[in-house]
Amino acid sequence: MANAIIKVSNLYKKYGDFEAIKGISFEVMEGEIFGLLGPNGAGKTSTLEIIETLRQKTSGEVIVDGIDLDKNPQAIKNIIGVQLQAAGYYPNLNLKQIIELFAGLYNRQVEPLALLQTVNLQDKAKSKFKELSGGQKQRFSIATTLINEPKIIFLDEPTTGLDPQARRNLWELIKQLRANGATVVITTHYMDEAEELCERVAIVDTGKIIALSTPNDLIDKLLATGFTRPKSIKAATLEDVFLNMTGREWRDE
Repeated sequence: MANAIIKVSNLYKKYGDFEAIKGISFEVMEGEIFGLLGPNGAGKTSTLEIIETLRQKTSGEVIVDGIDLDKNPQAIKNIIGVQLQAAGYYPNLNLKQIIELFAGLYNRQVEPLALLQTVNLQDKAKSKFKELSGGQKQRFSIATTLINEPKIIFLDEPTTGLDPQARRNLWELIKQLRANGATVVITTHYMDEAEELCERVAIVDTGKIIALSTPNDLIDKLLATGFTRPKSIKAATLEDVFLNMTGREWRDE
């Protein structure tokens, strides 16, 4: 049985009088893809930022790969990869130069072209980040999380705004990260994405976890209540039609 690589116990976060996180507790198992789901303002982003050492907690305990957040946050930073948003990149550097810069910050020896190849961007090595398409930007953002060979990768809504081809191909990339030994924690507003990728999910609302299990178990529990959809479900979706007609290859232009 896999060990828990992240342990969050009785976590609270207050912003003045507002309590954003209200005693959250959960574990992420080593080698799984774990989803943190919830509507905007539910507290999931604050939770992740605390684990990532980017935000101070009010109280509670966070242990990452046996490291106590309160005692050694730098050691946690050394073993995690966090997806950056566009503002995190220098606009006048090309992709190869950005990777070299980040590698220097991590004191790592990295072959930029090999890293870009893992996300199918080797042909864009001399392009600037702002010149990339939406899907390319997301893939490059994931590539930068791999520079320090992290044990745990945090992806914040990695497929938002992408077309179906880019979304499905990014799913395959995320699965490959897990197959290569990483633990992946994602947030997403796409429930089909969570169902496809995640071994387990925690649903967060108003600062509390209201459900935590496998997607199949949560669906089965809902069906056991007598729930039925108002429209019968077909064996394929409109997205399946779209992909069947246009293909599944990378579309970057």
